[in-house]
Amino acid sequence: MLKKRMLKKIVIVSIITSFTLGSLGAAFASESPAGNKRKGKYTYRKVVKACFKRGALESASPKVSPADKKQAEWKSIFEGKDFSAFGCDQEWASISDTDAQDIYAYFYSFAADSPTPATCK
Repeated sequence: MLKKRMLKKIVIVSIITSFTLGSLGAAFASESPAGNKRKGKYTYRKVVKACFKRGALESASPKVSPADKKQAEWKSIFEGKDFSAFGCDQEWASISDTDAQDIYAYFYSFAADSPTPATCK
């Protein structure tokens, strides 16, 4: 009887430990950028609207969506600071590093291969 209780405790503790370690491993394995994705969405739309007001775009709605590319592609674009796909070169040239990091977090978090890809444009 005592052996069965001890065995149950050992099994329960080992299950809890493996779930805890698995969760920690997944959290540390994540490469998500340090920026604020909610602020990045707002800032991106603000950049597009400024570009539209200047007359460089035909529409005030963004032509590029996070789901247009995979996370690795967005990483390459933002690390290389090649924002030509977005258009609006003048606005992108004047954007701060913090704002660019926030926009990167937004695009990375909702990329085509992310757990929650962007569904609307």
